[in-house]
Amino acid sequence: MSKLAGNFNLEVVYQPEGKEEILIHSAEVNRPGLELAGYLDFFDETRIQIMGKIEISYIEKLGTEQRTACLDKFFARRPPVVIVSRSLEIPVEMMEAAKKYSVSIYRTADGTSEFLSGLISLLNVELAPRITRHGVLVEVYGEGLLLLGESGIGKSETAIELVKRGHRLIADDAVEIRRVSNRTLVGSSPENIRHFLEMRGIGIINARRLFGMGAVKMTEKIDTVIHLELWDQSKVYDRMGMENSYTEILGIQVPSLTIPVKPGRNLAIIIEVAAMNNRQKKMGYNAAQELLTKLGMMDESESNGIDWAKY
Repeated sequence: MSKLAGNFNLEVVYQPEGKEEILIHSAEVNRPGLELAGYLDFFDETRIQIMGKIEISYIEKLGTEQRTACLDKFFARRPPVVIVSRSLEIPVEMMEAAKKYSVSIYRTADGTSEFLSGLISLLNVELAPRITRHGVLVEVYGEGLLLLGESGIGKSETAIELVKRGHRLIADDAVEIRRVSNRTLVGSSPENIRHFLEMRGIGIINARRLFGMGAVKMTEKIDTVIHLELWDQSKVYDRMGMENSYTEILGIQVPSLTIPVKPGRNLAIIIEVAAMNNRQKKMGYNAAQELLTKLGMMDESESNGIDWAKY
């Protein structure tokens, strides 16, 4: 809760002793309407409770005895914290109930809807399901590319080459991936190794200090997963780009590519082209489909029925 208070500049109205640090476990929040009216059958005690002008005015219009009974029932469920918006005055009965049941009360100067929007956004990020993957995350032409592969395949060296070409590093070696929505994955670096890279033969370098602030970024959405693997002559690699492969991360299917690595291949340029090609596909254009149509290997009406923007 201290992190939320710092981010939103919340005023501590009442903080019970021994509850200086409140742990929030639910990304969902609640504005108590029916709950204040006495309907508490489905009340979720894990949610942060937000009271705005409507809730406070409703409480103030109740008679003294009814107001005390209403707030007593509400605070008896012991929500983690109650936040009052618009810097509204806290009713005396609310303070008494909060002290009775040891429930913290905070206050913000923001409007209720504005505060709710920011709070939900932050909670979705901070409480999102997460995993850590061994790899490198870079931003190339606005696309978040997660480079995966065995140790020593050249992920960090490729990241350095991309940074030198004007792109940005998000994470090296360990990538923290969070599922912030049903369709979106966001990657970042653990704070203790942020901006550092390991290059065999050279050692540890700090990309931010070596290349400047423009060479790094804190977080980035993961748009494509690129698997780097040693070239296998017995394996048939996709040469047309008509097949769409996906890698599942935290239940989300992310478009993926497999790029074979062998001496002489410029991985940085290949990855740049992969990023630009992925952007074109999202915008509705597929070069392989156009070529096959021109060669007469695909009927134009058939190709028009394919929604390339979803790939």
